[in-house]
Amino acid sequence: MQAGRPDPLGSFYDGQGCNFALFSANAERVLLCLYDEDGGQELARHALPQRSGDIWHGYLPGIRPGQCYGYRVEGAYAPEQGHRFNPNKLLLDPYARLWQGQVGDDPALTGYDSAGGSDDLSFCTRDSAGFMPKAQVWDPADFRPQPSRLPPLQPTDRRGPVYEVHVRGLTQRHPDIPEPLCGSYEALAHPAMLAHYNALSLGAIELLPVQAFADERALLNRGLSNYWGYNTLSFFALEPSYMGPKGLAGFRAAVRDLQNAGLRVFLDVVYNHTAEADALGPTFSFRGIDNASYYRLMPGDARHYINDTGCGNTLNLNHPQVLRLVMDSLRFWVEIMGVDGFRFDLAVCMGREPHGFETHSRLLTAISQDPVLRRVSLIAEPWDVGPGGYQLGGFPAAFSEWNDQFRDSTLRFWRGDENSAQALATGLLGSADRFDHSGRRPWASLNFVTAHDGFTLADTTRYLQRHNWANGEDNRDGHPMNHSDNFGIEGPSDDPAVQASRARRQRNLLASLFLAQGWPMLLAGDELSHSQGGNNNAYCQDNETTWLNWQASDQSQLDYVTDLLALRQALPALHESAYLHGQPLTGSGLANVEWLAPDGEAPDWDDDHLSSLGLLLRPADNEDWLLCCFHRRKEPLRFTLPACPTGRNWLLVLDTRHEGAAAAREQRLSQPYLELAGDSLVVLTLAPQDTPRHTTTPRAGASA
Repeated sequence: MQAGRPDPLGSFYDGQGCNFALFSANAERVLLCLYDEDGGQELARHALPQRSGDIWHGYLPGIRPGQCYGYRVEGAYAPEQGHRFNPNKLLLDPYARLWQGQVGDDPALTGYDSAGGSDDLSFCTRDSAGFMPKAQVWDPADFRPQPSRLPPLQPTDRRGPVYEVHVRGLTQRHPDIPEPLCGSYEALAHPAMLAHYNALSLGAIELLPVQAFADERALLNRGLSNYWGYNTLSFFALEPSYMGPKGLAGFRAAVRDLQNAGLRVFLDVVYNHTAEADALGPTFSFRGIDNASYYRLMPGDARHYINDTGCGNTLNLNHPQVLRLVMDSLRFWVEIMGVDGFRFDLAVCMGREPHGFETHSRLLTAISQDPVLRRVSLIAEPWDVGPGGYQLGGFPAAFSEWNDQFRDSTLRFWRGDENSAQALATGLLGSADRFDHSGRRPWASLNFVTAHDGFTLADTTRYLQRHNWANGEDNRDGHPMNHSDNFGIEGPSDDPAVQASRARRQRNLLASLFLAQGWPMLLAGDELSHSQGGNNNAYCQDNETTWLNWQASDQSQLDYVTDLLALRQALPALHESAYLHGQPLTGSGLANVEWLAPDGEAPDWDDDHLSSLGLLLRPADNEDWLLCCFHRRKEPLRFTLPACPTGRNWLLVLDTRHEGAAAAREQRLSQPYLELAGDSLVVLTLAPQDTPRHTTTPRAGASA
């Protein structure tokens, strides 16, 4: 073992041997353990001979790619002082890109003697190596830079929605994908999937966590597993259970093929906590390397962790080396793996300083100014469970944010809740009350009505209550407030009237989403009417509850969504680059946005029962006008239409009373009013009086 160098961190093969470097500010000695090619037998131990600052390092000639290794770190075992060093525990390199084996389920994985109870002050002497994966030295040839094939995202690129998907859930049951590929990274870019994305006019694919994660022991004890993956074990390694026949190369090829098809690839990433959980959790990596540096500990009680995540621990992102770890990880996924952006789970943790959330925290500022990261798409989940943890609208201008208020107001309006039309109106114009500051644009609001967390779209119309019994938590988990509607019957129904009402509600919700200013997100499966049987927290259901059943998909729903998204692409008024506040247009003096009651006058915004309104958009001094009429009552309604410019007629281009593609059947109007069906939404544009029809982009597979 030679001295080596402190940079880069992790293992680095130079063609002759390998340099190993590990950060630990409080360690007394760091041991490098080498294993055979299967990771089962330890071959040698070497103390890293050099320390530069807080980086321990050493160089071994003759080590080649594929070499399995792990660390043992010696130091104080003093939980009350925040130190949990235990050299009996084999530790995964935080910078590992590859590993061999998987995490086992054994009490030896805890640093304390769990066999003697739950006293984390005790010290466990059992060796954990037999239950730990081993990091592998990687070959630089396998990790050559793979820059994105698409230019940085521009405002106009947000016409197509973000498509939130689970790697396995999306493709596991697809009949046109070969079985060896089903549920793998490679399946994401199979021709059958590319055709589906193209038909939907998508803009980006957002993958639920693909950074390697671990299953919680509590789930394993119930015969379940962590399906969503929000339990990160490694910030650089791919989750191995999704690997296809081509392994790592299959992921990189899928990213390339998706980008060649015009789709950006975003990763849902978890930099707020790790799989090591609370003080009674396992010791996989960070806890045993330097617990007091990697985690935020309770002031005056260093034995326990600050838990702003609800998952047991919170990463100490204010520590320079932890901040470096996150920044190195993000750049790795952009520069080496080629992705186009990130959705940050519980992103408020990224902005927490000692005094609370700060828009310009150390990590958020570092990301915003980084020459690599400032060119990619950044999406924040703007909350956590700590004090002051709800920060919708509080992130830097470079970020878009999940807008849960848009979801709730849209669901509440169509359900018929009082005083909900006002909130819907705010959301339809991009939630300017939250986002129109500091030079932010309407795409700051990432709008959605469903996500992986909560009911699917179909289930918002089938269930009033959560049905999470299969999770093994006595139906106590999952959000109790879903703003859903079951139309008088809890669960599936064979009543044609109930089925029709549910289908129309889904069409209304989807239309509201894709007619709003901002950046929309579609949950994969909603276009197929996928149901999870009322489970609104299916984080541990790696089975047919969550896997999309393509053969049982609702073709009418798919046709509708396909045409709806093509319509969105074709309507300039839905893609404003600035917020609309009713400002007068330069030439005509007409307002760029106008709200209408059914009688043609302004709505009474003080009416708690307001249930019908029209939104007229005039994006500029041209005739790309757009009128959207929302009517949630069951009774039909006559809606007075505003006067058209000379030589123009109103053209109806969407009516949610109709199913499937028929909802987008065009109809020229000559009368000054429109008959709205009960519980429906219509969209009208302007067309020249002497033109037989208004042309929009036809859906894939349909004749023009």
